Amino acid sequence: MNRQSPIFASERTAAKMLEMPCADFKRLVEKGALPKPVTIGGEYVRWSVRELEAIKSGEIMDGQFEW
Repeated sequence: MNRQSPIFASERTAAKMLEMPCADFKRLVEKGALPKPVTIGGEYVRWSVRELEAIKSGEIMDGQFEW
């Protein structure tokens, strides 16, 4: 059985992916140092796993993402 990889992450999961406390993650998002979330269905606030992985790997330095 193929396991699907998530494409979006909650705030808690996003912070965990970048190995930082939620409060620090939230502060960096508000400051513009990390990408802003998308809202799905008017109630689910999520971050792109692809963007978070690109930040973690250093790919984001290539300017492939804008926020």
